[in-house]
Amino acid sequence: MDNILYHCNVKPIVNQILAHISNTPFDLIAYTQEQGILVEAYSPIAHGELFKNEEVAAIAEKYDVSIPQLSIRYTLQLGLLPLPKTANPEHMKNNADVDFTISDEDMEFLKNVERIKDYGDASDMPVFGGRLK
Repeated sequence: MDNILYHCNVKPIVNQILAHISNTPFDLIAYTQEQGILVEAYSPIAHGELFKNEEVAAIAEKYDVSIPQLSIRYTLQLGLLPLPKTANPEHMKNNADVDFTISDEDMEFLKNVERIKDYGDASDMPVFGGRLK
């Protein structure tokens, strides 16, 4: 990012970063925000892999919300702009219903959820160090 900021004529206003529960690059997020650049959280639902995490499911249940709602709220509380992907209008409506607050204690837990090691079919995406097929 330093290279871009040093050489650009127009400062970027958004940096899209893979960020979700279990993969939150706090240093990069903080640095980006310190530069006055909005962080857009790519794949806030971890390509669906968070559905497999029982601890995350339990916290979602505690707030009576879905895992996507919890995940989107998590990124919002970090000051990020979530970018969930769905073509399903019902999911879009559900994803937007995030009018609740995750407690500080639960946020700390979610910040430290074990990192996802395998994103299934999405693991081949370049963002995960895979190659395009």
